[in-house]
Amino acid sequence: MSTDDAPTGSPDSPSVSGEERKLDASALRALAHPLRVEIYDILTQYGPQTASSLAAMTGESSGATSYHLRALAKHDLIREISDRGTGRERWWERTKGGVSFTNPEAMKTPAGKAATQLVMNEFLTRRHLQLMRYVNETLSSAETLDSAEAMVATSTLRLSSAQMEALATELHEVVLRYGDLYRDQTGEGLRPVSIRTDLFPLPEEGLS
Repeated sequence: MSTDDAPTGSPDSPSVSGEERKLDASALRALAHPLRVEIYDILTQYGPQTASSLAAMTGESSGATSYHLRALAKHDLIREISDRGTGRERWWERTKGGVSFTNPEAMKTPAGKAATQLVMNEFLTRRHLQLMRYVNETLSSAETLDSAEAMVATSTLRLSSAQMEALATELHEVVLRYGDLYRDQTGEGLRPVSIRTDLFPLPEEGLS
């Protein structure tokens, strides 16, 4: 699982080169805390924040968010924006570049495997909750889920490993291209948008 480049005010998108930083066991353990995952994801999706703004968004105290911000910064997962804010109001942003949470080396140890599972579970749960919030809010309004501005769709195929790899590559390239075009876009009428691509084999026992 990977998450893409932190934008200014929009969801992340991988760099054009597709290069990703594979988090080592130490960085994964530092991230493996529900509030740290939430903070990291907020910085990814909504851009720079302060400890106070993160406290308001997470329902935690600014002391707690400040502590976790410093812990994330120690592993270069986020960084302080030195030319913005004051000593009392420090601004933080996600470090640029794609990040992969699945590092084979980290998975060789029980601690690394546990950290990887926690981080991935927290991220996927957060994405699912965001999707369900969108679906429920849309259904309770006059809008419909087949609105041209969004897509919620699924499809089941029968593919070989080579075909899965080819499809994954093509989907990834589309996301990269749009990320390069619009990652730092500014102006009126813009809002954060989440691009989620899932491609995985189903359990064998479920196939006929």
